[in-house]
Amino acid sequence: MSSETEAPAPRRELTGRKVLAIFVVGFGIIIGVNVFMAYNAISTFPGMEVSSSYADSQTFDDRRFAQQALGWNASVAIEGDTLVLTLVDDAGRPVYPAELNALLTRPTNQTEDQILVLDRGPNGTLTAPVEVSEGRWRLRLTGTARDGTDYRHNITFQLRG
Repeated sequence: MSSETEAPAPRRELTGRKVLAIFVVGFGIIIGVNVFMAYNAISTFPGMEVSSSYADSQTFDDRRFAQQALGWNASVAIEGDTLVLTLVDDAGRPVYPAELNALLTRPTNQTEDQILVLDRGPNGTLTAPVEVSEGRWRLRLTGTARDGTDYRHNITFQLRG
């Protein structure tokens, strides 16, 4: 019976230069990822919803109560390449505001924003052609009721492929 013995591989010595290289590479990756994420966060979303949050807050409750008194309920669906917005009152009757603007956005990115041209349909539906992909979307509605009440509503929804 013969057994071959292999000589153990020589152990590599952990030197100060190797430790320094490990730290430099590790922190370089961390800093690089942070710079990349910060750049993408700043370049895709300005972070501004209103020009003056203080001024907007002064009339917020009045606008909210007036809008709640309208009793409007909005829902959205995507059917192929068409957005279908249904706007009804508390009794389920169709609502057609005096003016209604719609903006379809990604919550964190402006590159896919779409200003929608809404066409009036039956039973309180409004439709618009859209280009959407999988992910989270927000429909921002702004307008005026026939009695002059301002209307603002955001509907956030998820599209799955």
